[in-house]
Amino acid sequence: MSGRSVAVLGAADRFKSWRRRRTTKAGHALTRAIAHIQSAQSLVGDPPIVDARRFAFAAALEAEWRTIRDEALEIMKFRTAIPLFEEVSTDQKSISRTNVWRTFFLFGFGEPVVGSCRRAPKTAALLSAIPNLQTAFLSILEPGSHIPPHRGLTKGLLTCHLGLIVPSDRDQCRIRIDDRIHHWEEGRLFIFDDTRQHEVWNMTDEMRVVLLFHVDRPMRPLGRALHRMFLTLVKLSAYGSEPRARIGQLEDRFEAAVRRSQAMLENADRR
Repeated sequence: MSGRSVAVLGAADRFKSWRRRRTTKAGHALTRAIAHIQSAQSLVGDPPIVDARRFAFAAALEAEWRTIRDEALEIMKFRTAIPLFEEVSTDQKSISRTNVWRTFFLFGFGEPVVGSCRRAPKTAALLSAIPNLQTAFLSILEPGSHIPPHRGLTKGLLTCHLGLIVPSDRDQCRIRIDDRIHHWEEGRLFIFDDTRQHEVWNMTDEMRVVLLFHVDRPMRPLGRALHRMFLTLVKLSAYGSEPRARIGQLEDRFEAAVRRSQAMLENADRR
C-alpha cells in the first residue's frame, strides 16, 4: 500500500472518530434536554430502583429462571469465545478496560440475533413475550472485576437484571446506584434507571451472570413520542449502526469457535 493510500485511510479514520465524538456529544445533550420531560411523563415515577412487581413479565421470568440459567450454562461452555462488551460497542472501552465483562447478545434494538437465539430458544421465547423489549444479553462478570461509575444513555429505557449465577459472598458482589447498594439474587429480577450513576463490583473468585435487558419506560404519550424519536436517531447514527454490525460479526466468530471445539472433541474421541 502506498504512502498516499495510508494517509487517506488515516484521514478517514480520524474523520470517523471525530464524527463519532460529535454524535455522542450531541446524543448526550439531547438526552439531558428531554430527560426531565421523560421523568414527568413516567408512569412508574423516577426512583433509582423500580419495583419489578409493576411489570407483568417479572413473574414469568422468575418462574423460568432455572431454564434460562441452564441455557446460559450451555453457552458458557465456550466462555472464552463470548465477546467482551467493548468488542460490541467501542463506546464501552472506558468502563470495560480489561477482559472481565463478556456479553452474549440475544436481542438488539428490538430484533433477535437469530443464531444466538437458536442457542437459547426458551430464553428467546420468554424475551419475545416482553412488551417493548429493546436489547437483551447474558452479562458475564468475571472474578475480580470492577466496572467504574458510569451512566446509561436515556431515561426512556429501564434496565432489568435477572440473577442467574450469583457468588455466595454477597458483600463482595454488588451494584451501587446513586447512594444505594443492591445485591443480586438468583431467580430474582430487579429493575433500575441506568441514567443514575452506577458502579459494579465482583471481587469474589466466582462468576456473576445475569440476564440483562432493556425495556421502554412506561410513559404518557409525549414521553413515548420523544423516546421513539430518540431511538430512531440512535439507530441511524454510528452509535447504533456500528454495534449492530459487530454483533453479527461476533456471532459468526462465536459459532466458528464452537465448531472448532466440537471438531477437536470428535477427533479426540476417534483416537
